[in-house]
Amino acid sequence: MIRYTMHISGKVQGVFYRASAQKIAHSLSLMGTVKNLPNGDVEVVAEGEKEALDEFFRWCKEGPTQAEVDSVSRKISSATQEFTAFTILR
Repeated sequence: MIRYTMHISGKVQGVFYRASAQKIAHSLSLMGTVKNLPNGDVEVVAEGEKEALDEFFRWCKEGPTQAEVDSVSRKISSATQEFTAFTILR
């Protein structure tokens, strides 16, 4: 298992990005968190199998229909297995 820490910028708040990301993450059996950042971006920390994370990364670059994603940065590291679910942080 590995970890992707992603920073998504663009019109990604107020467009159901977090809820949609959670739904996709659940469908891919990923664990982690998604949260809004004060500057209007979204941060995702996801752990799981590489193939599932790659599919999730591709989705993050598009986001839900209402989103306008400008960029997604990704940092790959070892999974810590600290998560038991994929949750929205508020």
